[in-house]
Amino acid sequence: MSANTDSGVRSVHRAVSILQVLARTGPVGVSRIAEEVGIHKSTAFRLLATLEARGLVDQNASRGEYRLGDGVVGLAAGVTQRHDISVISRAVCTELAQEVGETVNITVREGFELVTLDQVVGASAITTVNWTGQRQQLHATAGGKVFLAAMNDDELDEYLTTPLPRYTEFTLTDPAALRADIERVRELGYSYTGEELEIGLAAIGAPIRSLRGDVEAALAISGPSFRVNRETLPGLIEELLAAASSISARNGYPLPG
Repeated sequence: MSANTDSGVRSVHRAVSILQVLARTGPVGVSRIAEEVGIHKSTAFRLLATLEARGLVDQNASRGEYRLGDGVVGLAAGVTQRHDISVISRAVCTELAQEVGETVNITVREGFELVTLDQVVGASAITTVNWTGQRQQLHATAGGKVFLAAMNDDELDEYLTTPLPRYTEFTLTDPAALRADIERVRELGYSYTGEELEIGLAAIGAPIRSLRGDVEAALAISGPSFRVNRETLPGLIEELLAAASSISARNGYPLPG
């Protein structure tokens, strides 16, 4: 790929992120847009001018604020596929499963339970378990810990007062220990469970965000603990976070840079 092509692709990504920022914030000035997208103010001006010329952005001349233009309505009218996280994530999950060779799951939260919406099995996976439609407790799963980390303090306090079933000797059932683990998830941006739900099973999870930045779903890689463990985490985490970021972008969440 040439330098010009690479620059053009980057500009497209940034322009899309600007549209996503405006969809989330409403009318806003160029300085805020540049800050949200993580670009220089002059770059934001250039991209906004192009979007305005194509009718995708309007500017309030008196206030200097930008908002989505009517051209966006025409684009939206072309969307015929139902907006569903399992649909928009399927291609990314398939690619991720092929890359890491493990099982990839998309999960959502219902109350204090985790529900698996979709599953893709990688070539190296040895599992015969179909998790789709199954429910698990939040505290013993990688996806569940992603949702626990997204809770506010009051909601997390409430969850920690509920019974925490022990599935294996490694399941965290002590509220203080679980709280400390959730704080690590918040700091790192991903979760890890090692044989906490089943002996021999380990998993890592990352958030999938909505337009407004809320954690709408979780993306998880699971596999045997001899392949998914502390030693192999760096490479797996890099793939996981990149995939979660890609799905979040498809779900409307602006990507920085």
